[in-house]
Amino acid sequence: MPLLYSLVLAGALLVGAPWWLLSMFRHGKYRAGFWERWGFVPRRLRASPGSSATAAADSDSCIWVHAVSVGEVLAVTGLVAELRRQPHRRVVVSTTTATGQKLAHDRFGAENVFYFPLDFAFAIRPYIRWLRPQLLILVETEFWPNLLWLAQAQGIRVAVVNARISDRSFPRYRRFRRLLRSILDTIDVYVAQSEEDARRLAAIGARPNRIRVCGNLKFDFRPPAALPLVASLRAALEQAGAGPVIAAGSTVEGEEQEILTAFQRVLERWPQAVLLLAPRHPERFPEVAGLLAASGLSWWRRSQWTGTPVGGGVFLLDSIGELSAVYALAQVAFVGGSLAPRGGHNILEPAFHGVPVVVGPHTANFRDVIALFARQNAVRVVKNGKELADLWLRLLADERERAELGSRASAVLHSYSGATARAADILQALVRT
Repeated sequence: MPLLYSLVLAGALLVGAPWWLLSMFRHGKYRAGFWERWGFVPRRLRASPGSSATAAADSDSCIWVHAVSVGEVLAVTGLVAELRRQPHRRVVVSTTTATGQKLAHDRFGAENVFYFPLDFAFAIRPYIRWLRPQLLILVETEFWPNLLWLAQAQGIRVAVVNARISDRSFPRYRRFRRLLRSILDTIDVYVAQSEEDARRLAAIGARPNRIRVCGNLKFDFRPPAALPLVASLRAALEQAGAGPVIAAGSTVEGEEQEILTAFQRVLERWPQAVLLLAPRHPERFPEVAGLLAASGLSWWRRSQWTGTPVGGGVFLLDSIGELSAVYALAQVAFVGGSLAPRGGHNILEPAFHGVPVVVGPHTANFRDVIALFARQNAVRVVKNGKELADLWLRLLADERERAELGSRASAVLHSYSGATARAADILQALVRT
């Protein structure tokens, strides 16, 4: 089975090589960490601060956490802190994306962060040899067969935390249930987000006695310490007499034009309104900047902004790791990936600040979170850009409704926190056994 899987993976890599190379040279994607992905362990990883490479390699308490991108890094930040409480325990974190890598560097230190290797035995073995992890933790549904088979062969315990099976993935996983069994059997424990995720995990072949339900780690979200941008931008807004402020975060292709059209209606009522626009993917920053340049709207670009007054236009947040803090400036927030059929993104960041949350109809990636907020009347869902504009205008005009909606969102978030501590207890026990 491992040989057959590796051959299929190699074939897929060859077929997709032109696209990967084009993305690499045109957009710079996959260029960062290129050699790390092929199994070359970076020097910074071979020794923890103040220790020799040999000591790090000989450590018997290393934990390897794999968090794909920004959302997963944010989700496990508290968990990593809990796991690090044990003396002499090193926790290292791998990511797949450049944005996740940057945030992980900031949260966990560059000497503990690296790019996830390709799922070939020759690329994975050097990391296992150097790190000698006791425990491998995969975030959400990262079932990489060769990694899991090698971990099992080396006696490494494996856990999947914040485990979920999306609506889109579930039928496909269930169809290949027999093939998945040998992969899923390598995992010692699944820490599922919800009872529905637990049911789906069992349905695709995970052993029910290995599944625990602890809630969603993302409910334990805490924003980073106050960022200089927030204070600077607040001062710039006040200087311009700007307001109200709308945040549109994690937007994707096909959404920005609808959002800008909706915002133009807001400007008709409030000429000094500001839209804080944060595209999801950094490679799209230039594209969205071009859209703004052609829109006729006043706009400012975070990467070029010098602190001048901001009012009556769009502030393009073309940066990484600042959106969650910037939500605090908004009177209402829209979370993207939901007007376009992308499954939606995390609504908990604006909810933490008590900001009213609006999403589109496509929220399958956060189905349980959205359902929970909807039951508590703590989120608003619109079908299209016209409904978005109508709702923005209503909420901005009704301070009481806006305050109550934001307050309910914050209350839901805090009442369902605690998943991190529950997950940490399960993982600590796994390391001790």
